[in-house]
Amino acid sequence: MDDQNKNLILATALSFLVILVWFLLFPPEEPAVDPNAPAQITETEQSPSVAVAPPAAVAPAQPGAAPQAQTGTETAQAQPPQAERVAIRTDRIEGSISLLGGRIDDLSLKDYNETLEPDSPIVRLLSPVGQANSYYALHGWAPAGDLNFDQVPNANTIWSVESGSELNVGQPVVLIWENDLGMVFRRTISIDEDFMFEITQSVENTSSVTQRMQPYGIIARHGRPDTINFFILHEGVVAVADGELVEIDYDDMTDFDFVQSEGARTSVTQVAENGWIGFTDKFWMTTLVPEPGQAFSKVAKYVDSADIYQTEIRLPTLEVAPGASQQVTTRLFAGAKEWEAIRGYERDLGIERFIDSIDWGWFYFLTKPIFWVLHELNILIGNMGISIIALTLLIKALLFPLAYKSYVSMAKMKELQPEMEKIKEKVGDDRQKMQMAMMELYKKEKVNPAAGCLPILLQIPIFFSLYKVIFVTIELRHAPFFGPFQDLSAPDPTSIFNLFGAFPWAAPEPGSIMALVFIGILPLLLGISMWLQQKLNPAPTDPTQAMIFAWLPWVFMFMLGTFASGLIVYWIANNVITFAQQYLIMRNHGYKPDVFGNIKAGFAKNKQTDSK
Repeated sequence: MDDQNKNLILATALSFLVILVWFLLFPPEEPAVDPNAPAQITETEQSPSVAVAPPAAVAPAQPGAAPQAQTGTETAQAQPPQAERVAIRTDRIEGSISLLGGRIDDLSLKDYNETLEPDSPIVRLLSPVGQANSYYALHGWAPAGDLNFDQVPNANTIWSVESGSELNVGQPVVLIWENDLGMVFRRTISIDEDFMFEITQSVENTSSVTQRMQPYGIIARHGRPDTINFFILHEGVVAVADGELVEIDYDDMTDFDFVQSEGARTSVTQVAENGWIGFTDKFWMTTLVPEPGQAFSKVAKYVDSADIYQTEIRLPTLEVAPGASQQVTTRLFAGAKEWEAIRGYERDLGIERFIDSIDWGWFYFLTKPIFWVLHELNILIGNMGISIIALTLLIKALLFPLAYKSYVSMAKMKELQPEMEKIKEKVGDDRQKMQMAMMELYKKEKVNPAAGCLPILLQIPIFFSLYKVIFVTIELRHAPFFGPFQDLSAPDPTSIFNLFGAFPWAAPEPGSIMALVFIGILPLLLGISMWLQQKLNPAPTDPTQAMIFAWLPWVFMFMLGTFASGLIVYWIANNVITFAQQYLIMRNHGYKPDVFGNIKAGFAKNKQTDSK
C-alpha cells in the first residue's frame, strides 16, 4: 500500500472519527420537566371562522367571529366531569373511549413494555385530560349556516351508547346524540386486529330546514411531550399532502404565525386528493387519515395560552336536506410504527406514503432495502443478532467484486514494493519525478493504487444507514441476541467494571462517563477485530502515520462502545469477514500476509519507542 493509498484511508478514518466525536459531544438531551407545570388545563371551543373551521380542542374562544359565521363558545372544565366509558379490548391494545366528546383518550399497547424488567408496565400511548401528558383523539362537527356550537357534537357533548358493550375486532361501538332541532348524530367506531380505528360520523336531519356543518378530526397533546431530541430522528408532526412528505418539529410549531380567527399559531394546507397528518414519536404514532381521494384541510396548530399541540383534518362542509342524512368516514392510527402493519395499511387501504411515517432519513434508498432484508432474515432465522450477521454476509457478498479488485490491487502493490524503493533511490527528493515514475509503473503493471479505498468508502454510508435502521425501527427495540444482550437497540450492557457480571455490583449507567471508560464485551471484540485486520499489512514507514494507525482500533473501540449493540455486532462481523477475504485473496495471488510477524514487529517497535 503506497503513501497515497494510506493517506486516503487515513483521511477517511479521521472523517469518520470526527462524526463519532460529534455523537459523543452532542448526545440526546434529557427532556426538561417543569415542576411548576399545571397538571390540568382548561379546554375551550372557539368560534369558527368564515371558512367554518372546526373548533380547537383546547384553544380559548375569540370574540368577534368573522361575518356569516355563528358565534358560540363551549368551555370544558379543567377537571372534566366524570363520564361513562366504553372499554377497548383487543389482543394488542386495551383502553377505553370517554362518552364526554366521544374521545379516544385511553390507550395502552399490550405487546410493548416500558423496559426489559419482568414487572415493567406496558406502554401507554393516550391519556385523558387531567392526567400528565394528556394525549387524545377527538372527532366532531363544526357548525355552519344557522347552527351554533350547542347544536353539533363537540368536545363537551355527552354521548349515549346505542349499540356495543365494548370495542373489539369485529365488534363496533355506535354512539348517538340528538340536538334540540331533532337532528340525530351517530358515531360508529370500529378497530382492526392491529392499530387502525375507523370512525364513521353520520347525521340525520329530521328538521324542516337544510342544515350545514363541517366534519373534523383532532389529535391534541397537552404540553410538549418528552422527546429523544437527537438530530438524526424526527419527532413531532408528520404528514403527507398529495404525495409530499411534511415533517414539523415541536419547536417549529411554536414559531407559526398567530392566526386571530384560530386563536392559535396555525399552519393550514389544502389537500386535493390524498394525505394524512398526525404526531410521531420514535416508536409510536397517532395519525388522522381521510379516505383516499378525499379533499381536506391539513392543519398543524399550537395554542400558546394552553401549551397544546394539535393536528387536525377538516373535511368539506356538508349540506343535509330535511329528511336526508349524510355520513363521512375517516381513520385513526394509534399504535406502534411496525413496518409490516404500516406497509399493509399503505397497500391495502391506499394510504399514500404511509410507510414514510418511519423516519428513513436522507439515505432512504439504503435504509429501506437494508431494513427489508434484515426483517426478512429475522423472520427466517428468528434471532435479530444472527440476522444482523447474516445481513453483513450478504452486504459483503454484494461488495465482493469490488473487494476482490481491491485486495488484488493491494497484493500487487506489495509485489511492486522493491520497484518502488528503487524509484525512490533513483530520483531522491524530487517528488514530481517520483510521482511520474510511479504513475508509469502503475500503468505498466495495470495497478490502481486507489482501488483499495473504494470498499472502505462504500462501507461508510452502509454503516450509517444501518445505524439509522437500528436506531429508529421498533423491530430492533428489545430485540434479543443471546445471554446479556437482550436489546440490540441499546448499548452493550456488560462492563469491565463488574468483570462482565462476575462481580455483584451493577455496570455503570449507559451514557455516563464511567460507561464510556469501562466498556463491555462487544466493544472489546470490535477493537481486537480492527487491530487484527490492521495487522494484515506492515505498519506504515512514516512514524506519524504508524502511530495514528496503531491507535485507531482502540479509539474506535471506546467511541463505538456507547452505540447500539446491534451496530457493534454488524461491525465485528464486517471486520472478521473482511479479514478472511483479504487474507485468502492475498494468499491466492502469491502474497502471504505475515499477521503474527507484523504483531511481533509492532510490539518490538513499541518497546524501542518506550526505551527512548
